[in-house]
Amino acid sequence: MSTPVLDVQGLAFAYADGHQALFGVNLHVHRGEHVALLGPNGAGKTTLVLHLNGILTPGRGSVRVAGLEVAAPHLQEIRRRVGVVFQDPDDQLFMPTVRDDVAFGPANLGLRGSELDARVAEALTRVGMLEYVDRPPHHLSFGQRRRVAVATVLAMRPEILVLDEPSSNLDPASRRELAEILTGLDATLLMVTHDLPYALQLCERSVVLSDGVIVADGPTSDVLADEETMRAHRLELPFGFDPRAHGVS
Repeated sequence: MSTPVLDVQGLAFAYADGHQALFGVNLHVHRGEHVALLGPNGAGKTTLVLHLNGILTPGRGSVRVAGLEVAAPHLQEIRRRVGVVFQDPDDQLFMPTVRDDVAFGPANLGLRGSELDARVAEALTRVGMLEYVDRPPHHLSFGQRRRVAVATVLAMRPEILVLDEPSSNLDPASRRELAEILTGLDATLLMVTHDLPYALQLCERSVVLSDGVIVADGPTSDVLADEETMRAHRLELPFGFDPRAHGVS
């Protein structure tokens, strides 16, 4: 198999207060894969994600993106390659207009003028928000703000898109629309979620993280159908939902 685009080896991390969040995590994601990262609250999912573009530094082990170690000399390039969409879009939208927010990252890479305008238009078109380009973000609905947050990341043309609880707080229509956007992206996808049907819809593979270690890794339908693993790690499907009857669209 090809070299992983995301290669986590023996990753361990403890916070300053002594809380050990990760214990030797190994995770390998190949180009074009859509992978769901599942697990109960406190499992270490967010801690793992924050290592993928250098926000946190490993206590032990390593993280590589496209062969580059996630370390100070490579951080600018890593952050271009790995786009993180946080759970709350307001953590990413801070400029006066949608245009300004989406242009922020590419402008920091040196894009100017018509090239920058084209990059903004491309990203907003991909999430169906081009008509809102001149609106203040705080005038948009929550679902619209989430789409703009995705556009701010897509404008950087990342190789890996990491999404933290992308379906949370969305109404059913917004949830469906976001799924359609994500399904159409030509990028490697790592999605942290408690929304197990969404994981099944969008990701052919799921990894379960619990108490700082990976306890399951396989096809999403198999992972969700493993009642013993699901019960042991506090993962619950909606009542009556059969993972064998659904799948990646």
